[in-house]
Amino acid sequence: MAGNNRYDLVIIGGGSAAFGAAIKANLFGVKTAMIEQDVLGGTCVNVGCVPSKNLLGAGEILHSSNNPRYPSISSCQSDFDISKTIEEKEHLIKGLRKQKYLDVLSGLDNVELIEASVSFVSSKILRIDNGGAGSSNKIEADKFIIATGSSPSLPITKGIDSVEYLTNKEALSLKERPSSLIVVGGGPLGLEFAQMYSRFGTKVTVLQRSQRVIPDHEPEISKALTHYLSDEGIEIITGVDIKEVYQKNGIKFITASGNNEKKKAQTFEAEQLLMATGRRPNTADLHLENAGVKVKENNGAIIVDSEMHTSAAHVWAGGDVVGKPMFETLAAKEGATAAENALTGSHRRIDFLSVPSAVFTSPQVATVGLTEEKMIEEYGYCSCRTLEMKEVPKALTVNQTEGLIKMAVDPKKNNTVVGVHVFANIAAEMIHEAVMAIKFRLTIDDIIDTVHVFPTMSEAMKLVATSFKQDITKLSCCVE
Repeated sequence: MAGNNRYDLVIIGGGSAAFGAAIKANLFGVKTAMIEQDVLGGTCVNVGCVPSKNLLGAGEILHSSNNPRYPSISSCQSDFDISKTIEEKEHLIKGLRKQKYLDVLSGLDNVELIEASVSFVSSKILRIDNGGAGSSNKIEADKFIIATGSSPSLPITKGIDSVEYLTNKEALSLKERPSSLIVVGGGPLGLEFAQMYSRFGTKVTVLQRSQRVIPDHEPEISKALTHYLSDEGIEIITGVDIKEVYQKNGIKFITASGNNEKKKAQTFEAEQLLMATGRRPNTADLHLENAGVKVKENNGAIIVDSEMHTSAAHVWAGGDVVGKPMFETLAAKEGATAAENALTGSHRRIDFLSVPSAVFTSPQVATVGLTEEKMIEEYGYCSCRTLEMKEVPKALTVNQTEGLIKMAVDPKKNNTVVGVHVFANIAAEMIHEAVMAIKFRLTIDDIIDTVHVFPTMSEAMKLVATSFKQDITKLSCCVE
């Protein structure tokens, strides 16, 4: 740590939001400290997006080799070494952590890294602790950005403290494939891990509290995804109320009222238990009250306005620490926005309506904007069309007809596109045209008037827009 303990800006955290802020601060040439108590890179590169998608990719290859899309191609049994796959995943993480975080930080001349835990002792003074006796110190700054991320959140469940359960972190590092796995939680994280391990050869059961998986998404997509995952052998039970969790001889047991006729209690057992029940912002140890920063009572998320400004005049925040939505690229955007507003007073805001999200199951789910339910809830009306992927020529061409695309428009504003929801094998790649449509408030006529490459999956966007005006089944392959 530098001898001069005063900074223009202190960024607390070392993940996506923190780096977005640090890169922006470096451009403005201000003396900045980044304080990280754990590993640089945050959740995404270390125990989130990067490793999970790497392992999902391995599962996809295994599945496609056993289940080729073309009837003329015979299936083949592929060898799978989970320990080797985990080693390869770790190598990838180390490489990206160095390339995209350590090396990037070393190139920021105005940013100093401090490896320590930290807490506010007063409005503009932090106590930092590098570990060990006598290692505490204090630093002072004019402005702060809090980007400390989030951690797995567990429901209050009888017996959970006496059970050896997995979170996303441990589930990404198992050296042996479990014979069976219970996943508690039917959100994006839970379903991704469920399909990952199912394709590795594990018997997987998903227990979901609500009446359907990914309940914040369109019901058509939730239903379709449940169908495809069930067809792969994953048991999905919804409407579950967990009563107790316990462990005997290493086997995990869950007693719960299932979604059966009489709501009788059932007991589920498996070799491993994954708790995928959401995440909680990391604010508990920061003593934010000393800085005048207010948090939400239910989960500790920092309260910010549309400019990422907290209740304290000199403090901004971004990323998972401000609560949902918790996306890596959004975190970087929030961090950069917070830094620019803090250092220039530019009052930049983020258009959250045009922020996309994806669930990397197979088929994938990708969404941006309002759902039909949200549109009706906010405005009292909605106009929607749903197109099955089997109506898309490219999907037929490559035998990938699974899925659908749903578009919501505002009929009172010239049919402006307000939401697009895709369930398809490359949905996460297809969604970005919809992002631009919503960002720039395009209409269905704007989409229809745009020439698309034929044949492509992305042509589904034009087809679903056209379906507001014409019957797609009565048109030729190359629509206007």
